[in-house]
Amino acid sequence: MKPKADTISIVELLRRFPDDQSCIDWLEQVRWKGEPVCPHCGGVENITKPSSKPNTYWHKDCKKHFTVTTKTVMHATKTPLQNWIVAIYDVVTARKGVSAMQLSKELGVQYRTAWYMLHRVREACSSGDFKLDRIVEVDETYIGGKERNKHNNKKTKAGRGAVGKQAVIGARTRGGSVKAKAIRTTDGETLKGFVHGNVEPGSTVFTDDHRGYHGLGGVLYNHESVKHSAKEYVNGMIHTNGIESVWAIIKRGYTGTYHHFSMKHCQRYVDEFTFRLNQGNCERDTIDRMEAVAGAMGGKRIPYRELVA
Repeated sequence: MKPKADTISIVELLRRFPDDQSCIDWLEQVRWKGEPVCPHCGGVENITKPSSKPNTYWHKDCKKHFTVTTKTVMHATKTPLQNWIVAIYDVVTARKGVSAMQLSKELGVQYRTAWYMLHRVREACSSGDFKLDRIVEVDETYIGGKERNKHNNKKTKAGRGAVGKQAVIGARTRGGSVKAKAIRTTDGETLKGFVHGNVEPGSTVFTDDHRGYHGLGGVLYNHESVKHSAKEYVNGMIHTNGIESVWAIIKRGYTGTYHHFSMKHCQRYVDEFTFRLNQGNCERDTIDRMEAVAGAMGGKRIPYRELVA
């Protein structure tokens, strides 16, 4: 049996992080392992800690000050770090996501502050450069509201189905990790390009019978498909049920938690869900999942004006 993951409640979380200093100490340990690293040049030598500026470091080589949040998604934040810790906790524990409205009520901040915080946390959730291998299921879907549910002035009146929705392609190692990407089109070049960029050569790739996957097999992959057009969904070991379950969770989050999100930000929402699924697959403790987010914050600063542009 797999060991049960150690989960912590929000009450225990606040006991662990009662003030900003405890948050800073934790972030420094997670990001630097006890040895400060200059975010401006990456140097680790000739770094001192001026007594006149608490929790601020001075790098003699590049002659710049920095803190543990410099050039991260928390760069120059005026929001208490305890609020950031709660936001990270909510993102990694809420299976279908947490809305900015809900977070604003929990933290007692303005809606736009919570919205901005969540987008920056999602940016830290963006997937790395790892590739999937062994048996990999690949599928595409469309995310967005139903045309009949929109206000009349918001309807595209251009048809049904995928009209007005965002296309997303994803891949999942059977019983393992997930990668997904928002795409402009579902043509063969785009679909096969995603597979080539995210699946190790030599892997077995299962898809449906979308014509965009034609020609995927051969030297690089062992490609098999099920014929969804003929209502065939399982053929022995060949199916895409694993990646389709990812789409089900994302769409439940879209409908039940967010109700709507801008297609401009779709990739960040997809990153949030795939990160949560990948961490869940590892049966990791809550604090380990939070450390994974904190450890990936570096170099991902997003100015507010960029988000709303």
